Amino acid sequence: MGEKIYGLLGRTLGHSWSAPIHAALGCPDYRLIELREEELEPFLRREDLGGVNVTIPYKRAVPALCDTLSPEARAIGAVNTVVRCADGTLRGYNTDDAGFRYLARRSGISLSGAKAVILGSGGASAMAQAAARAMGAREVAVISRRGPDTYDKLSRHADAEVVVNATPVGMYPDTGAAAADLRAFPRCRGVLELIYNPRRTALLQQAEELGIPCSDGLPMLVAQAAAAEELFFQKSVPDGETERILAELRRRMTNLVLVGMPGCGKTAVGRALAALTGREAVDLDAAVEARAGRPIPEIFAREGEAAFRALEREAAAEAGKQTGRLILTGGGTVTDSRNYAPLHQNGRIYWLRRELSALDRTGRPLSQGSDLAALYAWRAPLYAAFADASADNNDTAEAAAAAIWRDFCEHSGD
Repeated sequence: MGEKIYGLLGRTLGHSWSAPIHAALGCPDYRLIELREEELEPFLRREDLGGVNVTIPYKRAVPALCDTLSPEARAIGAVNTVVRCADGTLRGYNTDDAGFRYLARRSGISLSGAKAVILGSGGASAMAQAAARAMGAREVAVISRRGPDTYDKLSRHADAEVVVNATPVGMYPDTGAAAADLRAFPRCRGVLELIYNPRRTALLQQAEELGIPCSDGLPMLVAQAAAAEELFFQKSVPDGETERILAELRRRMTNLVLVGMPGCGKTAVGRALAALTGREAVDLDAAVEARAGRPIPEIFAREGEAAFRALEREAAAEAGKQTGRLILTGGGTVTDSRNYAPLHQNGRIYWLRRELSALDRTGRPLSQGSDLAALYAWRAPLYAAFADASADNNDTAEAAAAAIWRDFCEHSGD
């Protein structure tokens, strides 16, 4: 018999991160397998099947096609991993359970003795419910669009201590929405988000604002993949390996964002960073000009700053949804607080700083003839509020780029 098949089975898999995760875990031939429902059973009966992970919408259809189920898969009623055993039978597992436990443990959010609210009632919710109970939650409430506990009755569970989002609300590409307002849970001490793209959903950004410990779903994704690899190949994957892969994915997928005064050198430093990292650079000013079909000075002259800022918001929202990019903002992007969430959702933001006397005013409508000291005094707190770190650009662009990249490699994997 030839090589066995390993991969992810689902209907639409274009944005899955599973292949690079499994490649890093030692399965380079892991593939994405898109099937229609009627193709599901014939595929699973293939003799060359080694093992597959299963995702939406087949997690609840696959158990009936397995010969045996693990206790976790049976309790949850869903399978996300299928392995062909030595005797030729198919055994279904749910490694999402192990991934969820890893996510909670890693984030320091304990469910023992806690009241947990699970947003959503689908397959991911069933897993989270079973895991929460197994981890000692004293009560588990499920919020859904229908039934006794709906989203307009959250006040019934104001005493919730842990909130788990098991819905797709806020997931790429429809970012910026949240399934619930965390202010409905004043006792909340932990938020677990099962979505991993974007890194910081609107729900997680609100948790950050409220000072509530939280985590996205990427640790769960990597941990469940490690558990699946253990089942596929009868090997052990230590937590250290899981963390190494998680950190590498973080660095690869996190956007590097530059903000700073007009003329501070974002374009030059961005060019140096693109050369250093091989990343695609997205210049928001260039994106605005492409949308408008004319240069920025003309936009200002004909339609005013408000029209320019509206176009800039659209450009920031689109760029911020992407991953692994280098995003160069305009000098005034920070003046609209609505730009923060889309840039922060996948990014590490750097404030590029330069002496005011060295700022280039050429082609910058708000810099020409203005009092740069006054402009800086107004904007400096805004740059600081947006930024995760700052970088000096009073030497060469290459030196600034190198310093930024060192910091990014050190911190973006957190």
